[in-house]
Amino acid sequence: MRYERGLHVTMTSSSTAASPNTKPNRPVALQRFILLFIVFLSGMTSLAVELSASRLLAPYFGSSLFIWAILIGMELVYLTIGYYVGGRLADRRPTSTRLYSIVALAATLIGLVPILSRPILTVSLQGFASLDVGAFIGSLVGTVLLFALPVTLLGMVTPFAIRLEITKLDEAGNTAGLIYALSTIGSILGTFLPVFVLIPTIGTESTFLAFAAILLVGSLAGLWVAGARPRFARLGGPLMVLVVGSLVLNAIPHTIKPAYEGQLIAERESLYNYIQVDKYNGQYELVLNEGQAVHSIYYPGHVLTNGIWDLFTIAPFFNNPPYTTADLHNAAVIGLGAGTVPYILTNTYGPIPIDGVEIDPEIVKLGRQYFAMTEPNLKVHIEDGRYYLDQVATHYDLIAIDAYQQPYIPFQLTTREFFQIVRNHLTPHGVVAINAGRTTTDYRLVNALTSTLRAVFKRVYVIDALRDTNSMIIATNDDTTQIGNLAANGQILTQPDLRQVVAAAQDHAANLRVGQPSSIVFTDDHAPVETLINQIILGYIRNGSGNP
Repeated sequence: MRYERGLHVTMTSSSTAASPNTKPNRPVALQRFILLFIVFLSGMTSLAVELSASRLLAPYFGSSLFIWAILIGMELVYLTIGYYVGGRLADRRPTSTRLYSIVALAATLIGLVPILSRPILTVSLQGFASLDVGAFIGSLVGTVLLFALPVTLLGMVTPFAIRLEITKLDEAGNTAGLIYALSTIGSILGTFLPVFVLIPTIGTESTFLAFAAILLVGSLAGLWVAGARPRFARLGGPLMVLVVGSLVLNAIPHTIKPAYEGQLIAERESLYNYIQVDKYNGQYELVLNEGQAVHSIYYPGHVLTNGIWDLFTIAPFFNNPPYTTADLHNAAVIGLGAGTVPYILTNTYGPIPIDGVEIDPEIVKLGRQYFAMTEPNLKVHIEDGRYYLDQVATHYDLIAIDAYQQPYIPFQLTTREFFQIVRNHLTPHGVVAINAGRTTTDYRLVNALTSTLRAVFKRVYVIDALRDTNSMIIATNDDTTQIGNLAANGQILTQPDLRQVVAAAQDHAANLRVGQPSSIVFTDDHAPVETLINQIILGYIRNGSGNP
């Protein structure tokens, strides 16, 4: 069998090894360095592709556990195929030229992913808009399949490199361990580099291109050092043209995704979200990830939004009367977003101290830039909401929770244990108000959250928003005796905006009611929130309504 210069496999025992004082031939040492470096780059790129793929899909499909399971599962499938095929191919013709050609092809395909994915991902928007579940799921499958060939090719690198690197049978274990260690070290770098550096700095598409370019340069260097000048000439030119073409296409100004509605004002990619700011009918809207909900709204010159956020202001009036605006001394907003809730609270109650908790600093920046989130009484904390409450001793008259990123919501903010933490941070007359999503007829999520709150609080009330498919769930720390407290306290209000919101909450369509317990109580150990929401979404798509 023919082997390439400098990569001979001599199945000898250690007794026939070269003297330790023998200096290695420089070309052989350089080839070995390139081979091991390619192993490192391939391990780095495989994890970087997986993490970048999650952000590529987030604006269209979200970043739920369901999406992560698909990405991780399919990447493992592709790598498994690559390990098997790579091992067989290496045994048939173990040449470094072939290995570097495989890596060069993988790099080129990775560089093409952002370009090829655009039309496929556009289908998902059309599918969701038309309630076409086939188009929606089909675009997800199509996008995931884009990674099949490049990740499979990357999976071939490790067994191929082991076959090339083994020179003595009694060192096979050491050689395999070295290859796997280098690949894993690369994977560690590929885990952190895109998430903490590249995606927030240069964006998802450029991150794909950056790793593709690095891998391509490494593979072409390997071909050159291996003496494969003809193959270098055949592959190098066309592949570099493809990657440079992708770089040029990516450099052409374009939006990642069209505006949810109206005009796209700004878009950002942060550590946590794909973020859009849209302007629609004179108002600014904050849209996150797959974009099926507006998370914050600002209408210059107007205090009320005529949406779900207004209902946070009247939550304290479920306390036993008389309760006035002077009785609300402070508030916390878990899920600050772009600052809609503090804006309304400040303009209806005055400059009461408000602690706003938001995990994503980029959203805070956009809130200050476009949503007038500049209230001097607002103190912003860049924290996870549950962690924040665990760390502070402050007690609040109102805790507003608006951290549920529709359609999927962080399970740790829905459980009995979390609501017990919330209650521990309320004053004796404190209340908690929660914005919960639903469809027009499917209230299963609202009912589950209501039931979980009932496991902690004495009284729970529910109001349906008149314009949105959301409900406000309100729980009181005090033993409030009747649902009529809202109307009684509303009678003594003098603030016009608050009186307007109280009236809207008592509208027949708002269906003001006492929250009822059910068999579902979410806990830290068991909170199948995403499963429940998936059922709601599939029911909505299947029936065009919220019917289960």
